[in-house]
Amino acid sequence: MYFVYILKSLKDSSYYTGFTTDVEARLKKHNSGLVEYTSTRRPFELVWYCCFEDKLKALHFEKYLKSGSGFALARKRLV
Repeated sequence: MYFVYILKSLKDSSYYTGFTTDVEARLKKHNSGLVEYTSTRRPFELVWYCCFEDKLKALHFEKYLKSGSGFALARKRLV
């Protein structure tokens, strides 16, 4: 299974969208500072995730959520 997830920073209320095969392990990596992009905005909480059987569909949905209209959808409907 493949997951697209949205994290919220408890430090500055910013959001991060990502892709993984293990949501719990990925959240631990973000919160421990092992992900360079998010290391200065930790701690994070998981606010939303979605499961996909197809890796390409998950990657395309992650890319969509990072686009303008996907970003608006995520902030309005998902978090």
